[in-house]
Amino acid sequence: MKQAMASNAHNEFDVWQKFVRVTGIRNNSFVEFDFSVGSPELYAELILPFEAFREFCAQNEVSFLTPEQAAAVDLDRLKWRFGKPGITE
Repeated sequence: MKQAMASNAHNEFDVWQKFVRVTGIRNNSFVEFDFSVGSPELYAELILPFEAFREFCAQNEVSFLTPEQAAAVDLDRLKWRFGKPGITE
């Protein structure tokens, strides 16, 4: 498993680059996470048991989002939800 470089968040789409962002733990048994291919801003929300999550990450050779990338994804999410980044009402 690799740590993603902050500059990857806005580079060209690379189908070989895969990203994971852990978003939660459920019942001390499952990992909730976002998985994306090519761009951290386009992701699917998934949930797997701990061991299956470790295997998934290893098999897909994922990069974990940096705090900077996670912030960029959050701003992008706000843009789509509210029309402008940073607007919450």
